Amino acid sequence: MSVSVALCTHNGGRFIGAQLRSILQQSSPVDELVISDDDSADDTLEAARAVVGAGVPLTVRWLKHRPALGVTRNFECAVGAAQGDLIALSDQDDVWHPDKIERAVRLFADEPGALLMFTDARLVDEAASPLELSLFESLGLSERELGLIESGDGLAPFLRRNLATGATVVFRRELLELALPFPATWVHDEWLAVIAALHGGVRVLREQTVDYRQHGGNAIGVTEPTLGYKVKRMLQPRGRRNDELAQKFSELAARASSLGLAPELIGPVESKAAFERARANMPSSRAARIPAIARLSARGLYSRFASQGRLDILRDLLAPHGS
Repeated sequence: MSVSVALCTHNGGRFIGAQLRSILQQSSPVDELVISDDDSADDTLEAARAVVGAGVPLTVRWLKHRPALGVTRNFECAVGAAQGDLIALSDQDDVWHPDKIERAVRLFADEPGALLMFTDARLVDEAASPLELSLFESLGLSERELGLIESGDGLAPFLRRNLATGATVVFRRELLELALPFPATWVHDEWLAVIAALHGGVRVLREQTVDYRQHGGNAIGVTEPTLGYKVKRMLQPRGRRNDELAQKFSELAARASSLGLAPELIGPVESKAAFERARANMPSSRAARIPAIARLSARGLYSRFASQGRLDILRDLLAPHGS
């Protein structure tokens, strides 16, 4: 299987060199590198060319976007240009472990039904010093969620929340036939993962394959799931977030239907969409929300579909109404 890397950049000159060197030093070499730059104003492209200039043993494709497209559209362009049988997503500021691609190739060779794999990662700081938390720990990824994915039931956990961080993701090119175009309301990695889950194609490696750098300028970083963080999230104003969730899963239900999937697969997606619409339509008054919350809870929908399970009952009850 040939392997492409879709690497998206935006003002990443400080770290891009280390990432590119880690890609070139893989124990199983990559065949193609697509560098898709989103209107960088620093020396990102110059730093990249200094590492992958003439003579590197792979095909390099350069894409340049002006004005900037944003993270999801930039990745959509990058993966659309990739020609490999397998496509690895790459951020500009991480460092891959030497056997990342070798592990991916082995998994896809052993499992013909796999469409997308994701892995754990080691969190490091700006200077690449390890932090005390792994990526899976920062996400609060539970043994139950891992077990469901490993047993082949990846859809259930992915309808609750995204678990696949793009910096660790590798997928078969065939997945793009199902996933393109990416909806504007979804982030690229969560969309690819949930579409793969709809087809029973998500796989997980518990091993760390990436040093995932946290430096304050990450487009999408991670936060330690402390009690204070959870309480803060719980008390965030209702409104836009709920509307976005309702729209996202309505779009997923429409895509699932257009793909001609079996009713037993479309049904859970439609139920999730209806659950998020019901949450979005709750009244602004806390007291007036109680009957709707009670109905959803009695049907077990918070446990099944809410990202924080039953804790989201408290979120829907206590969160102030906002815009």
